[in-house]
Amino acid sequence: MAGECVPEGRDLKEMGEEELWELINDNRHRISLGVRPCILIPYLRQARVLTELDEDEIVSCHNLTNRSMRTSYMLDLLRTQGRNGAVALLESLMIHYPTLYTQVTGRKPSTEPSRFSGLIKYSELTEYLIRAVTGMQKELQEARCEASRMSTRCASLESDIRQLMGQEETSRRLQSENERMRRHLCSLQHEVTKLKDEKCDVYMRYTAAIEEKTAVGMRLHDLNLQVYQLQTELQKTQTENEFQKRRSLRCVPHTERPPLQQEVRSLPCQQVKVEKLDPARQDILAQDLAEAIDSQVELAEHLRCYREENEKLHTEKQGLLDQKECLSLQVQQLTLDCNMHQQKNTVIQNQMRELQAERDQAYLSRDEAQAMIARVLAEKDTLRCQLMEVQERVFSLQTKHSPIEQLPTCDDMDWGSPSSSCEDSECPSRPRLRRMDALNPMSPISCHPESEDAVASSVRSRNAEPPGPESLRRREEALYADSSLETADTDSLLEDFVFLPDMGSEDKQTPRLSSSNGSNTDSVSRTSAPPFLMRSRQKAIRINGRMLSISFQGEALLSQVAVVGGNKTGVFVHQVTEGSAAHTVGISPGAQIVEVQYEQNQKALRMVLEDSTLEEAMWALGQVTGICHLSLRPRQDEYEALLHQLQSNVTSTGDSFYVRVNMSVPAGPNGTLAVSCNDILHVTNTRPAGTEDSWHASQVHPCQLLDLQSGTVPNYYRAQRLLIRAIEDMSFQKKKSQKFWRSASQNKEKAVRIVSTGRQGRNPLWVSVEEEKTKSTDAGDTAAAKSCVSLMPYTLVTPHYPPICRPVLLLPTVLGRTLNKKLAGWQGFQLCEPEVLSSSEQAAILQRSEILEECEQGRNCCYTLQGVVKVMKKGIHCVLPLGLDCVRRLHRAEIFPIIIFIGQSARSARKLRSKLQRQGQSEEQLLACSRSEEPLLDKLPCLYHSVAPDSWCDQASLLTRLRTIIWEEQKKIVWVEPDLW
Repeated sequence: MAGECVPEGRDLKEMGEEELWELINDNRHRISLGVRPCILIPYLRQARVLTELDEDEIVSCHNLTNRSMRTSYMLDLLRTQGRNGAVALLESLMIHYPTLYTQVTGRKPSTEPSRFSGLIKYSELTEYLIRAVTGMQKELQEARCEASRMSTRCASLESDIRQLMGQEETSRRLQSENERMRRHLCSLQHEVTKLKDEKCDVYMRYTAAIEEKTAVGMRLHDLNLQVYQLQTELQKTQTENEFQKRRSLRCVPHTERPPLQQEVRSLPCQQVKVEKLDPARQDILAQDLAEAIDSQVELAEHLRCYREENEKLHTEKQGLLDQKECLSLQVQQLTLDCNMHQQKNTVIQNQMRELQAERDQAYLSRDEAQAMIARVLAEKDTLRCQLMEVQERVFSLQTKHSPIEQLPTCDDMDWGSPSSSCEDSECPSRPRLRRMDALNPMSPISCHPESEDAVASSVRSRNAEPPGPESLRRREEALYADSSLETADTDSLLEDFVFLPDMGSEDKQTPRLSSSNGSNTDSVSRTSAPPFLMRSRQKAIRINGRMLSISFQGEALLSQVAVVGGNKTGVFVHQVTEGSAAHTVGISPGAQIVEVQYEQNQKALRMVLEDSTLEEAMWALGQVTGICHLSLRPRQDEYEALLHQLQSNVTSTGDSFYVRVNMSVPAGPNGTLAVSCNDILHVTNTRPAGTEDSWHASQVHPCQLLDLQSGTVPNYYRAQRLLIRAIEDMSFQKKKSQKFWRSASQNKEKAVRIVSTGRQGRNPLWVSVEEEKTKSTDAGDTAAAKSCVSLMPYTLVTPHYPPICRPVLLLPTVLGRTLNKKLAGWQGFQLCEPEVLSSSEQAAILQRSEILEECEQGRNCCYTLQGVVKVMKKGIHCVLPLGLDCVRRLHRAEIFPIIIFIGQSARSARKLRSKLQRQGQSEEQLLACSRSEEPLLDKLPCLYHSVAPDSWCDQASLLTRLRTIIWEEQKKIVWVEPDLW
């Protein structure tokens, strides 16, 4: 009844392929939930829209875990069959799922499903239905057998359940007993804990008593020592007193001795009397004795303090000596590095000087050749003009002195040798000269010697002997070649220039632009050159492809033109001041500024702005004074696209580049971004509004090319000053003890990264100011000016996305040899094995620069690039048992390893003592290797990950942490710097 209530839908014959599949896709969820593929597949195979392979894939594919997924996959396979697949599906639904068919199509099921599709004949359908019914009966019988087996299985499972319930009751009783025993055990453990605490308190009191006893013993020892010292001093004093007494007795005259002896004998008696008679004197003496004893005790205490201070000073002295030794080793290493770099710079400078000398010689030779060519052409033209004048005079003289009827005798003359007629008259025996192929003087052309043919004939007749046909042919070819060469030279000189009106007086010191093919045409402008080779004006446009070179008065150039853009889009002329020199010569908005040339301090300078930032372009244009030469390229479409982005606030400028920060900058006012050393920044504006020495930049997500927190950072030149100031502060900071310095260096993050570059390897972050080479320029000064070194607060980086597992390089090298095999034993890692090569193979691989490092095992045993690639193709990480030298070789092959540096301290080295001893290494070697390789990490063109020495406790935890780091580093973007040297 439900099917009768459904309104009649559109006839399926009238529906196209897309409409049928749109109808099925609208009810895809309903079909996936209500249809079993195994029921529909026999009909679909009968309709030849599914094959046996498709049936196996739908039924037995492990990825299709439930019925809905198998039904959806079947629909996808039918979709590839087009209209036949859709019709066969609907017919199968009409046969096996009529209700679902009505819900999908809105039509009642028909008794003849093939009447609208034509896929299956009616007889074939009957046969198919018979087979289907037979199959279903077999399935029903099998289902009944399966039900009987399941009932038997159910009875056995019920008996098992009863047994399990009995076992569960027993287990419950045992569990309650276990809980009771556990509570009793907890109470006993609590009492044991109390006893342990009491024992610990007693032990602490006992330890305190022992320490107190030790302190009392030490105090008693000090007092006994002081008493001994006082007794020694007292004995010494008594000895000195006795000596002085004997000396005084010897020095006293014999006459005075008896009275003195009597006085000495009487002193004890008097002292006894005084003591008896004066008790106050006795108290005073006792008080003096007590004060003397106190003063001695105080002096002994001072002496002990001084000894402790002496020991402390001795300890500090020893620490300073150790620090001095470390610094001396560093000084020696830096000295060796400095010497190596000096030698390298010397070699590079010598090569640059040789190249400059060769270039100067080539320029000089080119100038001389061009000057000679121009001089020869000019002399040739002058001689031709003189020849034409002489010929005109000859013709005029012949016309005056010879009548018209005697003109045929002129055929016997050689105009190039006037004395030939005299020789003929004096030697009648000689045959008469005849010009066989010369021009007939009776022709009408001979009456017009100024004509072009007459001039040509006069040029051809230069020999006394009559020329033959071959000679005439060669002369005609030579004359034609000369004329064509002259025409070509003239055309090549003229087609490079389009003259503009002169806007002012010419500057004689302004250098002329070279032609488009690189030749210097300054030497052509000589007084001997013909008029058409001389330049009457210097303000000209040279056409070179799509680039225009315009010369004009560029004083205060930024007031004449305004520019927009940057390194990503190019620097374009945005506005031109009306009435200015730039407007007069035809500069218009939409032209990209490719290059600017001008003269400063009698030197011709050239700056390329094709890929410069907006900040660099404005600085370069601000340096122009006097005549300048702009190279422009019309790019109106790109300029309009940039204006549209600027107006819609999609971007603020045309700048976009990524840099690696080589210093730490704290956060400041006005939205200054806080950055740390080795951070990656995306610079999007080098001239933000309101600031002149800042850039607008954003921090970059480590795993995706997304901008995070944004703000302003110091521009390149201000950051360079901050970097120099930071280095000065670090150099002149107060010296501390070795122990404190080491602990501070371990906890403190890296503040700066020293990166320098020479001018011969141009830094892309500043404008290239190239000096045009002249004859008066000293090659030594030029080389000295270009060999300077500059500290770089930012370095340009480019992102790379490694598609497969990256190799792993563990540092320091001594520790890497210990951990490489352990790490390679884990799943997903494999150690790079060396290869044994023949001499020819090694030479070929060495020529291709594919040897990463030579092995110590043998002469022809080495680690190659193919070995690393072979492991990477397996989809696993290749563990590199190599040093830092292999990083740049891998980068040249577009392979970017994961570099992990494990920081070391004396405490962490002790944890690996046993592992190092197995490798024949010691703790001192590990610490020395760590100290020597850590400074080299900053010279790498890529980032590395550093592991703190206190972040792991043993080798197992270190390996676990390394796996986590490798997994994190694999997801990150690899930022690579260009080679600066």
